Amino acid sequence: MLPTILATIFLVLPAQALWPQPRALQTGSSALRLSPSFSIHISLDNAPSDLQSAVTRTESFLKNDKLERLVVGRAAADTAAIADARTLSSLSVSLSGHTSVKSITAEAQASLTSRDEAYELNIPSNGQAATLTANSTLGLLRGLTTFQQMWYWDDGTIYTLNTPVNVQDSPAFLNTLHWHVSDSQSFPLQVPGFMELSQKGAYSSSSVYSPSDIGSIVSYAGAEIDMPGHTSVISASHPEHVACAEATPWSSFAAEPPAGQLRLATPATITFTKGLVTAVAKMFPSTLFSTGGDEVNTPCYAQDAETQAALGASGQSLAQALTAFADTMHDALRGEGKTPVVWEEMVLDYNVTLKNDTVVMVWQSSQNAAAVAQKGYRFVHAASDYFYLDCGAGEWIGGDPSGNSWCDPFKTWQKAYTFDPLMNLTADQTELVLGGEHLLWTEQSSPANLDSIVWPRAAAGAEVFWSGAGGNGSSALTRLHDVAYRMAQRGVNAIKLQPEWCALRPGVCDLTA
Repeated sequence: MLPTILATIFLVLPAQALWPQPRALQTGSSALRLSPSFSIHISLDNAPSDLQSAVTRTESFLKNDKLERLVVGRAAADTAAIADARTLSSLSVSLSGHTSVKSITAEAQASLTSRDEAYELNIPSNGQAATLTANSTLGLLRGLTTFQQMWYWDDGTIYTLNTPVNVQDSPAFLNTLHWHVSDSQSFPLQVPGFMELSQKGAYSSSSVYSPSDIGSIVSYAGAEIDMPGHTSVISASHPEHVACAEATPWSSFAAEPPAGQLRLATPATITFTKGLVTAVAKMFPSTLFSTGGDEVNTPCYAQDAETQAALGASGQSLAQALTAFADTMHDALRGEGKTPVVWEEMVLDYNVTLKNDTVVMVWQSSQNAAAVAQKGYRFVHAASDYFYLDCGAGEWIGGDPSGNSWCDPFKTWQKAYTFDPLMNLTADQTELVLGGEHLLWTEQSSPANLDSIVWPRAAAGAEVFWSGAGGNGSSALTRLHDVAYRMAQRGVNAIKLQPEWCALRPGVCDLTA
């Protein structure tokens, strides 16, 4: 009888299934319905078009989500509670004080340290207008996202059970999109002045990103052009700049096929690459730009006559040449107003000294973050042992029938949710943590399986880096079910976390239940 008793308890306890969890949340116990004529009013002169679009999108979600609450009986469990509820007719959206009005896009393009994503949301229980205030339009966007999640559907009635509601929220860390746009196999980016790279290096003439495509994709993304490794494809148009291009066996010269990396010590290659980096930087509005730097293969350079000749002529060691190469690219980026970003090997493995404004992405192991912090660099968590979404899908290298992915096992949302961004850091070092990312490498992903690989697992990292560590996994699962089901209502092919029987009975399917 225990499952039946628990189900009854959860039936009468309304839940506020917000994701990510706000910093401060106060709720009541009064039901509230949305008026059929509900609308969102922007209390700003000349509201930016992307804010207007966010409002329109929110109104559409409210009408069309049609998500029944995840309890036994679904919407029918709430019919009596909402029968005599008051109605909410409007939400007023405004900026605080005398804040200048910028578009969401402009706010999201600001440097990480100058962004303000905080907001406050108030929903009275008496039917008076709800209010959303923030210091920026980016904060208003975050608040609208929270407001969308509060409402459920019962046969045409849109309602919530927890008013009055007060949310005061802001992120623990900051967020942006990291787009690793090229690799050894393909250079799909059409770069003005370097069009031959995509003409000869893309998979096909249709498998490219034009400047106009980029404008619609990367209104705030930070780009990555990985170098000097992972650049074999450049040899298709510029063989003079690439060492050991498509050399075999590839495993002797690269981390994955095909082999090939830029001749980092050759003056002509340095000049070419500096021009490329500068041109790409002009295409991306973000203040962050990654030059990668991972998995540089020293045997490749050791057997490359041109590289050895260049090292001999300059009197440099390979580490010195790599330092000079990185400094040249990073100075070019700084000239375009960008902050350079690299993978961890550049500062932990290659004996390269970079300027202290450089941001480091820690990927090989979560344990390496402390070593990066000890060197004084700001960093982003990208730990493969927590956040690599492609792990556990099997080996993609052919001729290896018993092989598994190098980063097995599959990284569950529960694993990611246990991550502590501040672990193993001193109090002074915690200021070096900029945030973290869930990563999807696309050797085995495409539009056909993108949703199911990413969602709702990536939401776990979203909460860790918005709300901070220490969330309760069992109660998080209840809220994450809500996220996944709401995504499904919006056409996202998110994977199931549990059988629906479990989703309707929080805690009953826990290991200790």
